[in-house]
Amino acid sequence: MRIARFSVDDEPKYGVVETDDPEGLVGTVNVLDSDPLYRSAQFTGEKLQLADVRLLAPVIPRSKVVCVGRNYAAHAAELGNDVPEQPMIFLKPNTSVIGPRDGIVYPEQTNDLHFEGELAIVIGRICRDLPKERVNEVIFGYTIANDVTARDLQKSDGQWARAKGYDTFCPLGPWISTELDVSDLRVSTELNGEPKQDGRTSQFIFDIPEVLAYITSFTTLLPGDVVLTGTPAGVGPMLPGDEVSVSVEGIGTLTNKVIVRD
Repeated sequence: MRIARFSVDDEPKYGVVETDDPEGLVGTVNVLDSDPLYRSAQFTGEKLQLADVRLLAPVIPRSKVVCVGRNYAAHAAELGNDVPEQPMIFLKPNTSVIGPRDGIVYPEQTNDLHFEGELAIVIGRICRDLPKERVNEVIFGYTIANDVTARDLQKSDGQWARAKGYDTFCPLGPWISTELDVSDLRVSTELNGEPKQDGRTSQFIFDIPEVLAYITSFTTLLPGDVVLTGTPAGVGPMLPGDEVSVSVEGIGTLTNKVIVRD
């Protein structure tokens, strides 16, 4: 099931998407009466054309976006880093989240803005000290993320809060897929139609059970929190006017354009 958050006349709604288009530009959405992440939702009977709605970020994290750094060996190597011995965790503020087709703002403080396409986990239940064998009980579904990074600030600051935390630095979408085997999915990124990243989730250094068990060993995850699982090799710079598309097999494609703030 593909659950979307969308707006019609600026009113956010939720619905189940039916489409063969990876970006959801064509197809239909069956409207739900509430957010199914937090309560049992029912169909209203209303069906809309995707062409007549605006897809939004499928979830606004309730408290945080938790990210795993250097979870692909080839990505660690391309930036001259060693493979971590345990998951490398950092946070992005929920104010960094934007949706499909929203603009990624190129900050004036950076000269080296990068894309990082990733599979993202949407948490459905509160969890702490989660055993690896129970991770599926707390996962609501999966979506696509772009962990936008000001690479020069990441290097100069020595920690990553600013480099990865600007407003618009966490595109999510186009929807949440709730039934998906994520053990070996293709994760790829194109910049202006040119292939840049191409990896598989089977290449994770730390798989999803390990990641969620590690995160919940020190912090509580809440319903609506999002976990970014790491990016494959091939990250690179974006410039204003560029269009970046991240695709995850079985979910779809998330596209955003890089813009300059007016």
